[in-house]
Amino acid sequence: MELLDKLNILADAAKYDAACTSSGLDRGGRPGTIGNTTLAGCCHSFSADGRCISLLKVLQTNFCVYDCQYCVNRKSNDVPRAAFTPEELCELTMGFYRRNYIEGLFLSSAVIQNPDYTTELMIQTLRILRERHRFGGYIHAKAIPGADPLLTRRLGLLADRLSVNIELPSSPSLALLAPDKKKEAILTPMGQIRDGITASKAEVAVYRHAPRFAPAGQSTQMIVGATPETDRHILTLTQALYDRYQLKRVFYSAYMPVSSSPLLPVAENFKPPLLREHRLYQADWLLRYYHFRAEEILDEDQPDLDPRMDPKCCWALRHLEFFPVEVNRADYEALLRVPGLGVRSAKRILRARRVGPLTFEGLKRLGVVLKRAQYFLTCSGRMMAGLQVSEDGLLRHMVSLEAPALAAPMPEQLSLFDDAG
Repeated sequence: MELLDKLNILADAAKYDAACTSSGLDRGGRPGTIGNTTLAGCCHSFSADGRCISLLKVLQTNFCVYDCQYCVNRKSNDVPRAAFTPEELCELTMGFYRRNYIEGLFLSSAVIQNPDYTTELMIQTLRILRERHRFGGYIHAKAIPGADPLLTRRLGLLADRLSVNIELPSSPSLALLAPDKKKEAILTPMGQIRDGITASKAEVAVYRHAPRFAPAGQSTQMIVGATPETDRHILTLTQALYDRYQLKRVFYSAYMPVSSSPLLPVAENFKPPLLREHRLYQADWLLRYYHFRAEEILDEDQPDLDPRMDPKCCWALRHLEFFPVEVNRADYEALLRVPGLGVRSAKRILRARRVGPLTFEGLKRLGVVLKRAQYFLTCSGRMMAGLQVSEDGLLRHMVSLEAPALAAPMPEQLSLFDDAG
């Protein structure tokens, strides 16, 4: 099979994995090496889109011994199969890098033969890139659940970031749709990676030239909409993953109908839950940057996110007793709870009020967007002039602010391999 044919097959097969993002790592170029890595230098890419991508996102192989019902690469699915040799994949990566098509590599794989053999193939690929080609660019690699811990460690010493996909939000769903996979087999390498990162940081603190293990951390991904778990269940799991395994990021992937299995939603007229995925990302942002807890965002009475507005607005409307917040006295935590105020705006307010009391005009000059925040703030004890607030009116206004964006058509992802027309 020609190399380009393999690239077509294996880049397309990798597009369902969303768990790649900015590098989170700074590494300058060194004499005798090619490439470097900047903190925000690699953006996520959903296919091998050569016109605009930062990462070559590809599988080592799509031959798989597992039969996960939600996966396009399951062994029972009749799709073209291919496998890169380590040398072929390195040739592609370096060729694309020298042409300035990419800034790094996102390498995943289906499980060929067994997890150990698959991991060894990936290690061999990364060793050639790092040692023979002296490649210093960003590499994100997928750790394979069930692989020998020593192999996972070798993979982490070659990659900048590792990820282990948790796939489905609950053990019953995993047992139903992916009987070859076990929850413990997924969580065990997560714990190993966490401990390896902690130990590596301690070693580097003593000896700065010590080898670094997954210096950009680890992430995971779960599929949304294929199984009946609520948003509350998903966010509670997310919170536990952040707390226990110190993940950099949890990614959510709206289920795409790639199977006719009776265990999954019927493909005919099925619409991927993209809006639900979007709301989960917004809620995830609240967990990571706004100091919310999962149990604050959703509860047993309201187990799913409201698709009409963002989760922060929903929380505010359910906790009106918390508002209004006085701009000139509120602490940082309280300011972060105000809809429309972000981390930067809250920090600007704290700095500016050291000079003197703030007014609504002063907030505008600071760059604070008030179309939502004005309903939840006071300046020196006063609401914005002429503003009248009722609970029903506030709900209608918050919904109306998001309605134009929700009605817009979804953009189409371009592909390097589509005909130009």
